[in-house]
Amino acid sequence: MKKTILLTALVLSGLTSFAQSNDEKNIKLFYKKALTESKAYTWLEYLSNDIGARLSGSQNAQLAVNYTKSQLESLGLDKVYLQEVMVPHWVRGEKESAFILNGKVKTAVPICALGGSVATAKTGLTAEVIEVQGIKELAELGDKVKGKIVFFNRPMNPENVETFISYGACVDQRFAGAKEAAKLGAVGTIVRSMNLRLDDFPHTGAQSYGDLPKEQYIPTAAISTNGAELLSATLKSNPALKFYFKQSCETLPDVLSYNVIGELTGTVTPENIMVVGGHLDSWDLADGSQDDGAGVVQSMEVVRILKNLNYKPKNTIRVVLFMNEENGGKGGAKYEEVSKQKNENHIFALESDSGGFSPRGFSIEADDANLKKIQGFRDLFEPYLVHSFTIGHAGSDISHLTSKAIVKAGLKPDSQRYFDYHHAANDKFDAVNKRELELGAATMTSLLYLLDQTGIEMPKAN
Repeated sequence: MKKTILLTALVLSGLTSFAQSNDEKNIKLFYKKALTESKAYTWLEYLSNDIGARLSGSQNAQLAVNYTKSQLESLGLDKVYLQEVMVPHWVRGEKESAFILNGKVKTAVPICALGGSVATAKTGLTAEVIEVQGIKELAELGDKVKGKIVFFNRPMNPENVETFISYGACVDQRFAGAKEAAKLGAVGTIVRSMNLRLDDFPHTGAQSYGDLPKEQYIPTAAISTNGAELLSATLKSNPALKFYFKQSCETLPDVLSYNVIGELTGTVTPENIMVVGGHLDSWDLADGSQDDGAGVVQSMEVVRILKNLNYKPKNTIRVVLFMNEENGGKGGAKYEEVSKQKNENHIFALESDSGGFSPRGFSIEADDANLKKIQGFRDLFEPYLVHSFTIGHAGSDISHLTSKAIVKAGLKPDSQRYFDYHHAANDKFDAVNKRELELGAATMTSLLYLLDQTGIEMPKAN
């Protein structure tokens, strides 16, 4: 009789025994909690509207550290702490300006400096323009680019349904274009924004001069897609036109910052660690609500749901809010460095850094056995329109983790609108849908729970 009463009480409390036979009920409960009691949207509103842009090294980045730490502490986790990390401190300076100079016609176009770029002279930079479709074409031109501004105009391919494939196919011109152009004597570069639609928002992002000596650094900026179309069309009618742009960005000394970490200690194998996280920093043009405020609050929501349900994980579950993913990856690297020093064993890592849109599945880094294991959960996710469990890049911050046997996964939302906002001035709070954000958090909670319960498949000994 007492056993019957106890079982009834557990069922009425909402959290049934976390046995395999109850997976469907428990996942349904995770979605209910996320859709009716979530704090994710409220957390995101504060990060976006009360704090704002959170570029590494900035005062706002520190405010975000303080805020998220305090919110994790309010959840009653077993541990909440900060992990020191030195991060780059690049500042944009005054708003950039640019003009197409076509004879006597002067046409303004929207640009923004790329992260890590040097400034132009205080009076700006004016030069003839040469258009290329990528670094390969640039190399073929050789000395022809000397003294000119190189205009990288390879667009994202609209044919790919997986928009990150299109992004990956042309982002090299943004990251390494200035370096390669400088080697050939170019005086500056302008890069078409990584955006599938035509609009007037230039999209920033990281770029690198590699091992070039500083005296060879040249200014580099992104131009909006509408601006790129106009510049390209005008060049066709007048190849001798000139382009002017002015920017005042600079790199300051590195700054001490922090990864924010919260923990639920495992009850069976606490030495095995499962990470869930996103990156706390954002670019400086907007609030970074999609990239990656959404991933931050979704990760916090995962541990909130589990704690609220009094779930006792078998393995230690650790939420990590990484600093400096956008322009250096120092947070992810520092986390791995400390983990190695402590001889920690990570068995699973889950990252959300693809926006807060409706979840469609996960991008997985795993061997065949663990991939099949996760794909075996597909029927449990089908009622929530989550169906894609495929091999692919899981995430930049968790890419640093190198434990002996580890499975990595990245939340895979619908990506069709992501690059409308990515690194641009319209990545604001109103771009995030509350329900889509919450569905993503529930989806992440469900996968973490399933792997905590069933474990990962260990590699067979030789």
